Amino acid sequence: MRREGSPWVGLWAVFFKEMADHLSSARMRLFEVLIFLSALGAVYSSTQTLRQTVGEDPFLLLKVFTAGQDPLPSFVAFLSFFLPLAAIALAFDAVNGEYARHTLSRVLSQPIYRDALLIGKFLAALATLGLVLLALFLLVVGLSLIFLGVPPGGEEVGRALLFLLATLAYTGVWLGVALLFSVLFRNAATSALAAIAVWLFFALFWGIIAQLLAQAVVPYNPFDPESEYRQAQALVAFSRFSPNTLYAEALQALLNPGVRSLGPVLFSQLEGAILGTPLSLGQSLLLAWPQFTALIAITLLLFALAYVLFQRQEVRA
Repeated sequence: MRREGSPWVGLWAVFFKEMADHLSSARMRLFEVLIFLSALGAVYSSTQTLRQTVGEDPFLLLKVFTAGQDPLPSFVAFLSFFLPLAAIALAFDAVNGEYARHTLSRVLSQPIYRDALLIGKFLAALATLGLVLLALFLLVVGLSLIFLGVPPGGEEVGRALLFLLATLAYTGVWLGVALLFSVLFRNAATSALAAIAVWLFFALFWGIIAQLLAQAVVPYNPFDPESEYRQAQALVAFSRFSPNTLYAEALQALLNPGVRSLGPVLFSQLEGAILGTPLSLGQSLLLAWPQFTALIAITLLLFALAYVLFQRQEVRA
């Protein structure tokens, strides 16, 4: 019997309940401690390096995000490593956990549709990570003000906020991966291992595979001076199938105002350009826009697949 009413009935109830569970869970607190400690170490090392350039670089806040000092990597490197793991930890048992606890049929017997349940779980996990990112962002900005003593300009703040949005979009991709596997597999351990395997594949192996594919599709010809350029273009194209590459390129355009291209560049394309002159915020956003929208599109595609599969599953008491 079909229930009457809006398909969004119960969405906010699911959202706030799931968000409260995430914020109070032991695994989320563990990741919060790891991320905050890593951020503190990265910011401290970068600010110690950047103290020597105070007054010389107009984008000191952006350098805090990207500068690193051995043995600590940059703040961006820490985020790109920890955030996918945090996203997978929040969503790998979003649906199959309900099956394991035999609570799914009870939840759906209430005035809560499947649409509201799945969307509420996804938005709650995304909002939880967004809240952690915002707190981390404010902490980094505050520490940079304390250690460097130089307030950021308006364009720096705008670029930093866009960096925050791009990071949230990148996190949404791995939330979508974990949610999809939580629908596909009834075993939570299997879905967690599958999501981590996908992350490791793109983080470690896809760069090698992309290089081999580029060499196979466009072989290098020593008698053709343009073959190397075409091979580099193919390598960039294959590399962009990875969300890690899309995220790295988006941050490269947003956090480095001097970047004018995200692919191989011919000398003829730089005619009339003043090297070293930073781009405006609008031009950098246009440069990073394809990567930014691609991350959002991948997230929506993964969620749509999980949604269709979840709608077709049978729910038993």
